[in-house]
Amino acid sequence: MIELSHIHRFQAGRGSHAPLLLLHGTGGDETDLLPLGEMVAPGAALLSPRGRVLENGMPRFFRRLAEGVFDEADVRLRAGELQAFVAEAREAYGLPAPVALGFSNGANIAAALMLLHPGTVSGAVLIRPMVPLREPPTADLAGVPVLVLSGAMDPIMPAGEGERLARQLETAGARVLHRTVPAGHGLTQMDAAAARDFLASLARPTAA
Repeated sequence: MIELSHIHRFQAGRGSHAPLLLLHGTGGDETDLLPLGEMVAPGAALLSPRGRVLENGMPRFFRRLAEGVFDEADVRLRAGELQAFVAEAREAYGLPAPVALGFSNGANIAAALMLLHPGTVSGAVLIRPMVPLREPPTADLAGVPVLVLSGAMDPIMPAGEGERLARQLETAGARVLHRTVPAGHGLTQMDAAAARDFLASLARPTAA
C-alpha cells in the first residue's frame, strides 16, 4: 500500500463506475465500508481513509463538542486535510474525482468537503448526515449529484436535519435526491439498494 497522509485502503477498479471515496462512521476504520462499496458499485475502485481524530479511542473525521454539536473550526481543518489526501491519492493511483459514500460522521465530513472544497468529489451518497456547517461558505456545486438518506426513526438526528442539509446543497447548485427510509441510524439493505440504484444511474452513459 502506498503511504499517504491518511491511513487507508485502496482497491483497484474495473468497469464504468467512478471511484468511491468511502468515509466511515464514528468508531469505524478504513475497512468498514469496503463490503458496502463492493455491493453498491461492483467493479469500482475503492479509496477508504481512516479518520484522524480519536474520541475515546474511536476514529472520527473531526471533533465534536457534544452529541450533535460539532467543532466547526475542526470540521474546516479536517475537510482541508481530506481534500489534500484525495488529491494525493488521485495522483498516486491515477484516479478521476471520486464519488463520496459516507455514513454518519463520514457523511458529515463528505458534505463539508463538498461545501468547502468543491470539485474534490464528483458526487456523493450521504447516509444519515447532519448539517456540518451552520453557515457554509458560498460554493459552486452546479449539477453535482447527491443522494441523502435519512432514517425516519433515527434517534440521533434532530428532526428535519437531512432536509436542511439537502437544501444547503441545492442552494449551492447540487442535484439532490433526499429520501427518508423506515429505519433508525444504522445502515440497512434499503440504504444499500438506494445507493446502488443511484450510483448505477451515474455510471450509465447519457444520450448525445
